[in-house]
This record gives sequence, structure tokens and C-alpha cells, in this order.
Amino acid sequence: MTLTTTPFGTRATAVEVLDGVDLSGRRMIVTGGSSGLGVETVRALAGAGAQVTVATRNPADAEPLVKEFPGTRAVALDLADLASVRAFCDAWSGPVDGLVANAGVMMLPTREVNAQGWEMQLATNYLGHFALAVGLRTALQAAEKPRVAVVSSGAQLRAGFDFDDPQFERRPYDPFVAYAQSKTADVLLAVGISRRWAEHGITANACAPGWIHTNLTRHLDEATMRAFGAMDADGNLLTPDYYKTPAQGAATTVLLAASPLLDGVTGRYFEDNQESEVVDGGPDVMAGVAKWSIDPTAADRLWDLALTAVS
Repeated sequence: MTLTTTPFGTRATAVEVLDGVDLSGRRMIVTGGSSGLGVETVRALAGAGAQVTVATRNPADAEPLVKEFPGTRAVALDLADLASVRAFCDAWSGPVDGLVANAGVMMLPTREVNAQGWEMQLATNYLGHFALAVGLRTALQAAEKPRVAVVSSGAQLRAGFDFDDPQFERRPYDPFVAYAQSKTADVLLAVGISRRWAEHGITANACAPGWIHTNLTRHLDEATMRAFGAMDADGNLLTPDYYKTPAQGAATTVLLAASPLLDGVTGRYFEDNQESEVVDGGPDVMAGVAKWSIDPTAADRLWDLALTAVS
């Protein structure tokens, strides 16, 4: 399989990726669009003419974006609460040209579960987005070239999906393993959508935005931040050379969501604006997509598990 390449480098910004792209009349949804990467994703999409719905737990946080882009609106959505996801889908009217599954939580220090008993990182990062996509399937099918862009992470290289104990009910809870598993699940979501909905014209891809200072890292302790080279001994944030700005981090997301360069491309994983090679996951692997993250058998099994949870 030939990997999809683009002319955009590692440091390209989201606005640069959509330069010259006209999204007038396109309706896009960005979860977690009121902060961090989500803000830059919304800015790029709305700046190219799209009508963007910012789906966020606190719509008031998106007021600056709504004022900046009159075609943008903010709607309440809590991905960890399936009732909230259902309400959002029920209230939606008309087609959805692009669904950007951007929101997420990272490395919760203690094990938490949602109302369905799902570990909170898996519930928020994966299950809520699964329920949202399934709930909006008809709206996606009504669009001309609908896309789902799933924001995963390089953490998917560190852990496959544990079908024997996905909620850490028996094994000791590990914040990073739980996060990594949820991000593997995100890639499997894109694979699952591609396998089931491609015949309806819906494409889905996943991506890693890279290392960026956002509030996603709010649960990381200082020792971890220092190990990343992102904090000095006095607790001041540092920006290593390998870190990106939020605008650069959002570039691959908008590439997946709206660039004509990816028309018809589905079920793939991208980083640094290029499709990634398939690799063996492990503790020392720094790039690529793990075999377990795109395994079609795992994607089908996870889809059935999630479908039962949201039914």
C-alpha cells in the first residue's frame, strides 16, 4: 500500500494547510473546540468558510470564537455522559460534512469511571466519540463528502487494547497505560468507521498532533514534565525543539477534516501531515502507527463492545 503524502512539513500550521481551500457551506463539528488544539482547528475551518459547531462541556468558553467567526456556534456536550451525547445528536438537524473528534483527557491520576462503568479516559476519548459518530451517521451520510477526523496520539504505540480487562477492574490502574489504550481505541474507531461506512461515502482517518503545551497535560506531575524536557527544576514550562505550537499541532487534524488532498482516503493514520508507516509498537518506538492500532479484527471487536455499551 502506497502511503499518502502531502507537501506540508512538520511545522506547517492549520491555516497554511487550508490555504486556498473554500469550505463555504460546509458544516463541521469540533469536539473540545474551545481550548488548545480545538481552538486552532476551529479557527482554520471557520477561516476557510465552514460553519463550525464547537461541541464543549462549557459553551461559554467558546464565546471568543463565536464572536470572531459569526458562522460559529457553541453547543454543550459532555463526552463522558452518554445522555449528553444522545441529546446533542437528537438536537442536530441537517448534514454533517465533517466530525472532528478532538476532545480528550490525559493521564487521570486515579481510576474514575462514567455511569456505564467505563474507565474515564476510555469513556471520554473513545466511547463518547463512538456514540457521537453513530448518532450522527445519518447526518454524515446526508453530506456530499463526509469525513470523520479522530485525534489520537503517539501514545497508541505504547499499548494495545486489552479486551480482557479494558476498565482496569483486575489489573492495577496505570494512568499512562489507560491513556495509551484509549488512543489506540481512537485509531480503531477510524478503522471501524472506514470498514462499515465507506460504502456510504463516509471516510475516517486518525492522527497524532505531536507534543504541544495545552491544558491536556494538566494532570501530569512535575517529574513527568521534567522527564519530557518541558519543565525546569523551578517548575517553569520549557518548550523543547520537538514541541509544536497549537496551530502547528492542529495542522494534521484539519488536513484529515477538510483538505482535498485526502479525498477518498480512509482508515489511515497520519502524523506531521503525512501518512505513517505501520510498525511494531513498543516502549522505544517513537513514530508510526502500531499494528494493533489498525488491526481490523480488533476494530470489529471493539465496535461490537462499544455498540453494546451505547445501546
